[in-house]
Amino acid sequence: MAGALEHVESHLHPEPTYDVEAHPTPTGFEEIWRFTPLKRLGGLLDGTPSDAHLDVSDELPAGATLSTLSTEEAMALDVAAPFDRLGALAVARAGGATLLDVPANTELTEPVRLVLTGSSADETVWGHVAIRVGTHSKVTVVIDHVGSATYDAFVPVIVGDGAQVDIVTVNDWNDDSVHAAQYNVRVGRDATVRMFEFSLGGDLVRTNVNVDYAGPGGSAELLGVYFADEGQHIEHRQFIDHTAPRTKSNVEYKGALQGQGAHTVWIGNVLIRKEAQGITTFEANDNLVLTDGAKADSVPNLEIETGDIEDAGHSSTTGRFDDQHLFYLQSRGIPEEEARRLVVHGFFAAIIRRIGVPELQERLIAAIEDELAEHIGRLTEPLADAESA
Repeated sequence: MAGALEHVESHLHPEPTYDVEAHPTPTGFEEIWRFTPLKRLGGLLDGTPSDAHLDVSDELPAGATLSTLSTEEAMALDVAAPFDRLGALAVARAGGATLLDVPANTELTEPVRLVLTGSSADETVWGHVAIRVGTHSKVTVVIDHVGSATYDAFVPVIVGDGAQVDIVTVNDWNDDSVHAAQYNVRVGRDATVRMFEFSLGGDLVRTNVNVDYAGPGGSAELLGVYFADEGQHIEHRQFIDHTAPRTKSNVEYKGALQGQGAHTVWIGNVLIRKEAQGITTFEANDNLVLTDGAKADSVPNLEIETGDIEDAGHSSTTGRFDDQHLFYLQSRGIPEEEARRLVVHGFFAAIIRRIGVPELQERLIAAIEDELAEHIGRLTEPLADAESA
């Protein structure tokens, strides 16, 4: 099993452990922290205990259940331990975990929905939510974050052999919120996982999605959309550990930025171990910079320990509007502002339309339209060269 594999030494993915003290408080010079404005984490790295909670509402189709695990029971789940201090603190301070369980051979035709609502960014909330899907089951899980909070969560996801799982996370916080989250996903033999991340709100959002494989034939697809406005910091990090042969992974994240001080970070790490023969992987990140004063950092990484692979690659782009697209639309009588809206909609549509939850697709498109409308004047101003890592 993947959990029994020897840890591979790398500055890109520290050794996973639940021991908080084994994850030193970062200084900002470490590779995994150098893009994160530590002072804006709302004191989460201090680990101060708190009894505050988010309000949780749920829609559970028949066959899905919610229950409570002790911290010890949650730590015994067959999934990788936290990779950083924030993940370990979430487990240590949450006081137990909420477990979403879907038993084997269960196909849910309606999504499971969890809405997590914060009431104040002045309160620190520690979260531990586990998802376990049995063998040969099929389910879509939507986790919606709204309101105001300073929230740090660890979310282990265990996907049984042959299962098909879609997980959709929406970070639609109020502007004062801080959100750190780590999703550790173990993909079973011949299982298929698609994980969607949508980050639109919050002062600072920093998420990690870490994937490994419990057997050959597993497939993981990580898809994301983010839109950073003035002063926002949105950071998405992925680590895919190909721990078994004939496994697949695909990462596609798209972001847009507008306004002074808008900053996005995308870090994609793929490790192909020597025992992972015949794997296929590709990661891509595209950023559309809409105004001056916004900055996108995009860093893809591949670590390959075997030459016996089917395919491996990555791509990263950061730039302004495509003038050819704008010219094409305007030449057909579409005003410039509307043409710019259409370009942004088309940029995100390829990912949004794949969710398969119509009302959520409509909500996300409307949210992007609202972002554009708020600063439409900036979209017609001259744009200097975008800053990019």
